[in-house]
Amino acid sequence: MSKVTLVRRMAGNIMSRGQSKIRIKPSAMDDVKNVLTRDDVRGLIKDGKVYAIEEKHNLSLYGKKLREKRKQGRGRGPGRRRGTAKARHGDMDHKKRVRAQRRLLKVLKEDKTIDNEQFKHLYALVSGGTFMSKVSLLTRIKSSGIELSNEKYEKLRHI
Repeated sequence: MSKVTLVRRMAGNIMSRGQSKIRIKPSAMDDVKNVLTRDDVRGLIKDGKVYAIEEKHNLSLYGKKLREKRKQGRGRGPGRRRGTAKARHGDMDHKKRVRAQRRLLKVLKEDKTIDNEQFKHLYALVSGGTFMSKVSLLTRIKSSGIELSNEKYEKLRHI
């Protein structure tokens, strides 16, 4: 594999573009021959010696107008919506929330605030999507008779 092909492949990977869209300036061929690592390629990209051709966006005029209208809020009303607000919010939000709640449970278990049995019970509730936030989980823990000082409560809210 020649150095030019290597640089083109690495630059395409770094810039998230196809190899055929990567261009190398003819004056930079000496620099390209000395490239060994991805960091070297990043340096060439930063210097402008390796660059990517602009992406073409073949959009219809109707599509452009529609996007502009949607930016203004048109076509976003209740008549266009299918699914609940939770369903429209996306999957990543759910994952972030569950991971945060599991981190909180782990800290509580390590502090010996909750025992293993309580941990398992609360973990199952978190997995089932019972709690909408860490605060609702903490409220549930407090209401179940587990002692949490106000200082500890505030600290746990921001883990």
